[in-house]
Amino acid sequence: MSILITNDDGIEAPGIAALYRAAEGLGKRIVVAPRDTLSGCSHRITMDRPIAIGQRTPTSYGIDGTPADCVRLGLFEFAPDVSLVLSGVNAGGNMGADAFYSGTMAAAREACLFGIPSIAFSQFMRRGLVVDWEVVVTWTRHVLEALLKRGSNDGTFWSVNFPHLEETDAIPPMVDCPLEKSPLPLNYDKGHHVFHYQDRYANRERTEGSDVEVCFGGRITVTKVRAFADDA
Repeated sequence: MSILITNDDGIEAPGIAALYRAAEGLGKRIVVAPRDTLSGCSHRITMDRPIAIGQRTPTSYGIDGTPADCVRLGLFEFAPDVSLVLSGVNAGGNMGADAFYSGTMAAAREACLFGIPSIAFSQFMRRGLVVDWEVVVTWTRHVLEALLKRGSNDGTFWSVNFPHLEETDAIPPMVDCPLEKSPLPLNYDKGHHVFHYQDRYANRERTEGSDVEVCFGGRITVTKVRAFADDA
């Protein structure tokens, strides 16, 4: 099995290194990731200019493009025989309405459009608490093995969010749950001819049983996301 690995935090981010390690032994791993941080770029693709490529290793490429570009170029050039796409691990949660803004989830969605099984991984981050990426490797591997056994339905991809816990001796339970449907709050600081968005992620609305409520409650969320809303 060939596995394409990408993200939206950039090829040097600790999350993609954790994901690469978590996928060890599952197949040939090919990394195609943005060379710079593109968090929140959504499903944008580059069509108005050439996309520069920089080869880091025989199986690792940093590109001057978006996460969706990475998947498209991976399928076109670097891993045409890929059978699984993994995106992340994002430094920050991707829950609820984040599905529309996230480059991490866009990469998984792009793979889904081509009929390729895909999983987006994200690590919710609490202020004042450092992420232990060694723990993230273990949790990611655990979830990967579980989801690969489930298989994948046409037109869907998986979104996984890890809680940010102080005690990490045990792997939190995995919970299947839907996306939170509340919008992100309109938190802006108004300056002189400028508005600056204030991230108060941990204070966002949450519905009982949604991915936001479950992840904030200390469990791993597993959400099946449809590429097209009208698929039923």
